[in-house]
Amino acid sequence: MLKPISALTSSLLLAVHAFASELKPFTSDGCSAFPDGTFAQNELWLACCTAHDYAYWQGGTYEERKEADIALQQCVAQVGEEEIALLMLAGVRVGGTPFLPTTFRWGYGWPYPRLYGQLTAHEREQVNSVSQQSQPSD
Repeated sequence: MLKPISALTSSLLLAVHAFASELKPFTSDGCSAFPDGTFAQNELWLACCTAHDYAYWQGGTYEERKEADIALQQCVAQVGEEEIALLMLAGVRVGGTPFLPTTFRWGYGWPYPRLYGQLTAHEREQVNSVSQQSQPSD
C-alpha cells in the first residue's frame, strides 16, 4: 500500500516542479520605485532600467546579478547622472534580492522562490522563446 502513495507523491512533486519552472512573459515597471528620469527629461534612464529588468526577469547566478547591477549603474552614469547611478546601484543591491517575494526581485519571471543558480538549457530555451515572442513585429 505504501508504493501507490509514494508513486502519487512523486507524480505530484514532478507536476509541481514542471509548473514551477514555467517562465512568465517579460514585463518591466521601468525603474520600479525610482523615477525613470529627471523633471526635464522624464525618461532619461528608462532604457537602462528596462535592460536591467530583463536581466532580473530571467535571473541566474549571483555573479550575473552583480553584473546586471553594475551595467545599470554604468548606463545611468553614461547619460550624465553619476550620483543617481550610485544611488540606484545601492538600491538594487539591497532591494533586488531573490529572497523576498517582490515583483522586482532577481529572477522575478520565475515563480517564487527562485534563488541564485545557473539556468538550465531548458530554462534558457524558455528565455529565448519568450524573448522572441515579446519582440514587436515590423
